[in-house]
Amino acid sequence: MQKTIYKDEAALAMNGGPKVRTKPWPGRGLLGEEERAAVNALFDEAIATGNAFGYNGPEEEAYCREFAEYMGGGYADAVNSGTTAVYTALRALNPEAFTEVIVSPITDPGGMMPIALCNCIPVIADTAPGSYNVGPKQIEELISPLTSAIVVAHIGGEPVDMEGIMAIAKKHGIPVLEDCAQAHGATINGRKVGTFGDIAAFSTMFGKHHCTGGQGGVVYTWDEKLYNSARRCSDRGKPFGLPSGSSNSIAALNLNLNDLSAVIGRVQLRKLPDIIRRRQDIAAGIIQGIKELKLVTVPGILSGAESSYWFMRLRFNSEAASCSKETYCQALQAEGIQVAASYRHLPHTMEWFTRRQVFGSSGYPWTSPLYLGNADRVFTCPNAVAATDEQFNLGIHEGWGDEEIADTLQALCKLDGALAR
Repeated sequence: MQKTIYKDEAALAMNGGPKVRTKPWPGRGLLGEEERAAVNALFDEAIATGNAFGYNGPEEEAYCREFAEYMGGGYADAVNSGTTAVYTALRALNPEAFTEVIVSPITDPGGMMPIALCNCIPVIADTAPGSYNVGPKQIEELISPLTSAIVVAHIGGEPVDMEGIMAIAKKHGIPVLEDCAQAHGATINGRKVGTFGDIAAFSTMFGKHHCTGGQGGVVYTWDEKLYNSARRCSDRGKPFGLPSGSSNSIAALNLNLNDLSAVIGRVQLRKLPDIIRRRQDIAAGIIQGIKELKLVTVPGILSGAESSYWFMRLRFNSEAASCSKETYCQALQAEGIQVAASYRHLPHTMEWFTRRQVFGSSGYPWTSPLYLGNADRVFTCPNAVAATDEQFNLGIHEGWGDEEIADTLQALCKLDGALAR
């Protein structure tokens, strides 16, 4: 690819120069005729028979079975969002109220709020240095007699060091929940994330690698007892896996998915391997194209891991630049490139956590006399703050072609010429 080299800041689009990307970015094309045909067939059957489709029906059962097959075996329970998948999976582990659950610092609020909603106390482990992902060392530092579970999020499609974390968890006898909302199909030494921990949660909302429509989620496990526990937790305590004659066994919500969403999900699962491969190919092209640039590098990931690239994480080398990361990202955006300058997704710094707004004005679970830990502990997470200070996210997806890769590289090259020291 022929790149134009710019040495003058006046050539930047933010300063009135020509813009690299002038046309709209392509959509993902995630949903197509296959999904429409599957949905229409479901409606045709409902109209012909006079029977409305519901939930826990043949399509949802098939989707769950096929999801488990995609993961290499085990059991899957489809629910109505990624957040409820985390909630259901954690409840299936049945942690005692007012114990502590260690959790990743950089995650969606829906990856942390279920802990407090289970009347447990979120304890925030820092990330590994230079990463958005928590590390084994950072988790082990927080383990105490109060620790009842560990929730690990694979951020941006990049796998966490699950082998290291599982070794620590097994040593201490603590169950692990993998939050795979952003990491469908990511692997460590060929093994899919979600298969390392005791149980896993996936989001299948419209923005993830594969979807079940607007919203959805999946709880996955190899353990049949945990699977039945999850089903009870996602469907009002119905006695799944219990002896005949048992009644609703626990108080729980109705968090079911439905056959309409499952029909979409079944088609999407068949597309998922190609979606992941395309994202990996796009990322590889960008990684190759920026090797000689001064201002941006690609941070290393876990040895043996393959990211499924929900987004690309890039490091801004401030020591080589004549501007700040914020200015650099503004310049990229002015060139028409889709970047997010910061991924400061730290739910423990948000009002719900700092003001303990979970159950009315009680301050529970932190203020319960049954909690024997330090309710006033502060989690500064310096590694997470440093990583989000020096890194930014490039949005990519499988709908990109060679032109989108070329434009992105041209913009990065243009800024390198104009803004490097």
